Amino acid sequence: MKSDVPPIQYDYCVTCPWGLEGLLEVELGELGAEVVRQAPASVFVRAPLEIVYGILLRSRLANRVIVVLGQFEADGGEGLTEASAEIPWETILLPGKRLRVDFHGRTDQVRHTMFGAQCIKDGIVDRWMRHFDTRPEIDPKHADSRIYAHLHRGRLTLGLDLSGDSLHMRGYRLDGAQAPLKENLAAALLFRAGWPAMAEHQAPLIDPLCGSGTLVIEAAMMAVGAAPNAYREFFGCENWAAHDEALWEKCVTDARTETRRNIKHSSLKLLGFDRDAAAIDAARNNAKRAGVSSLVEFSLQPVEAWTPEATSGTPGLVMTNPPYGERLGDIPELIPLYAALGHKTRQLGVGWKLAVFTGNPELGHRLGLRAHKRYNFRNGALECKLLICPIEEAQVQPAGETSAPQEDAQAAAPVPGEQAQMLINRLVKNRRQLSKWLRKSGVTCYRLYDADMPEFAVAVDVYDQDVHIQEYAPPRNIDPRQAERRLMDAVAAVTQVMEVSPERVHLKTRQRQSGTSQYERQSRSRHALTVTEGEARFKVNLRDFLDTGVFLDHRPARRWVGEHASGKRVLNLFCYTATATVHAALGGARESVSVDMSNTYLEWAEENYRLNRLDLRRHTLERADCMDWLATARGEYDLIFMDPPTFSNSKKMRGVLDIQRDHVSLIDKAMKRLSPMGTLLFSNNLRRFKLDPDVAERFAVTACGDDMLDPDFKRRPNIHHVFMIRHRLNH
Repeated sequence: MKSDVPPIQYDYCVTCPWGLEGLLEVELGELGAEVVRQAPASVFVRAPLEIVYGILLRSRLANRVIVVLGQFEADGGEGLTEASAEIPWETILLPGKRLRVDFHGRTDQVRHTMFGAQCIKDGIVDRWMRHFDTRPEIDPKHADSRIYAHLHRGRLTLGLDLSGDSLHMRGYRLDGAQAPLKENLAAALLFRAGWPAMAEHQAPLIDPLCGSGTLVIEAAMMAVGAAPNAYREFFGCENWAAHDEALWEKCVTDARTETRRNIKHSSLKLLGFDRDAAAIDAARNNAKRAGVSSLVEFSLQPVEAWTPEATSGTPGLVMTNPPYGERLGDIPELIPLYAALGHKTRQLGVGWKLAVFTGNPELGHRLGLRAHKRYNFRNGALECKLLICPIEEAQVQPAGETSAPQEDAQAAAPVPGEQAQMLINRLVKNRRQLSKWLRKSGVTCYRLYDADMPEFAVAVDVYDQDVHIQEYAPPRNIDPRQAERRLMDAVAAVTQVMEVSPERVHLKTRQRQSGTSQYERQSRSRHALTVTEGEARFKVNLRDFLDTGVFLDHRPARRWVGEHASGKRVLNLFCYTATATVHAALGGARESVSVDMSNTYLEWAEENYRLNRLDLRRHTLERADCMDWLATARGEYDLIFMDPPTFSNSKKMRGVLDIQRDHVSLIDKAMKRLSPMGTLLFSNNLRRFKLDPDVAERFAVTACGDDMLDPDFKRRPNIHHVFMIRHRLNH
């Protein structure tokens, strides 16, 4: 085992977020360091101690500065310990200080970072105990010194972290907003957007979605050359045995003096605003701690209320980090937000630039501007892009003096492409065709569109004033980016045609379901909306579950149940939220039993009962597997409604339900509970379902066909199959 510990001059490893290596190399050169080489998420340099101290105080991009103590060939745990023991820790660490080991990497022998850290620690302790009577204290939570260990392809690098906490933690951001950018990532974005050169000409900067103010504060410090870490309270170098206290104090004093002087003599004013009052308070407090309050101005204002005017002065930079839409349900509100960003920036005039950092480049297309440059970054584990969009003469949009919010939103919307316009035309056509029936029937919850065009495989349902969009999962041969772009076109088209605000548009992806996954919670917004269907009132939830609580295609079946329930005992199997039972009860059912396995949906059913003031003593709910319940139930029912799932392998069931395979057995069990003059209304949504001929031989069966389809579902006649089944003794 051979060590190449430098005998006199150390090398330093300066780490950074992935993708920032090139920018960091340039910055380190400007700070006076000699760059040795780049490595993933790091740059190795040589520099005298004064330059190293300058990097700690002045680097805007670095995470850590590590003095490289040695590099070794090592694979297993024993090799790590031996390598660690070769470092002269007695000349590097100060006695009485608490230590922690940050271990990175793995091999076939070292598979866990905790094991690797333990091996490095054992070597430190062995070496230390040869020179001192006391063991060094290991304290991962309150360490004075951090040991850096990186193992890659059998090569171990050991070092001492001179930073302490990561250098992106400037110390000013004690107040945060949701998902804030790290400070050094914000600085990197500003470098890529060309802000340093713009700031030299006193250009303005605006962040219309500023959150806790990180981009604006970093831009202000960058513009005046303020040392970002001049006021940090602690650095790891202070517990290094080679630390030069006098030189350090001089470097800190110089950085602070220069920072104060530059801020004092600057007339720059950078702007940030946000719709969140807590975020604005946080931004103001953060700016005060950073010492740049005189250079920035934060105000409470949504993007929609921003009224930029074309300027004849120095063009500037609009830069922001909008939400990315990690949750599909967020997309409807983000499409107009991105469109508004582009629209508002165009009003500022030629020469301005819009820089948008997003984890969803498809949303970037909603800006209505062409990105001349795109830079790849990572925000944590998320792949992101910085889009740079300069405003050119043909793109300038004059600012309206007194435009209404709705008119402004319409102006912000990008001109739809040919396919998107086709979808708009189809939505308008469908709406017009349904309008007479809607007025006559009083129906307020209906299907407007159901994958009528292959390019837009979505279902669009209207629930009074809200719109529910379900995307059918695209085939694997479709480019995901193309599918995502079409989905956003669909959302924009629906919002435009229905003239609804984005918060009333709810988006989900519908895939092939297994078990009870269609009933499982997608989120926990507790969204609730009460809708009417004839005399019935139902609670629907358009956000938290794949299905909303009301199957719109079964509206005629529910209506039929209500019309034929007077004075009868009604059984509702696989009742879901018991909407059919509500119709039966309002139609005069003497009593009813509704059976389902899901506690969630039985509780929901009870809410529907209470909404309609039903007597819960006469209309009961039972949690059970319907197959088991039918096998043990007693008594007869005059009307049975049964709408089983196509397939279920729920853990709550003893077996697996396949409706094509099992429908004969299921119908037989239900018919045993049906009174001699009763009717079983049997329904299912398996598109290719075929009723077994044996059922028709033994019972009187009527296929309902179009009778169970309202006009909004007649475009898809095979969406479900409904049969009336009676005992043959009735005929």
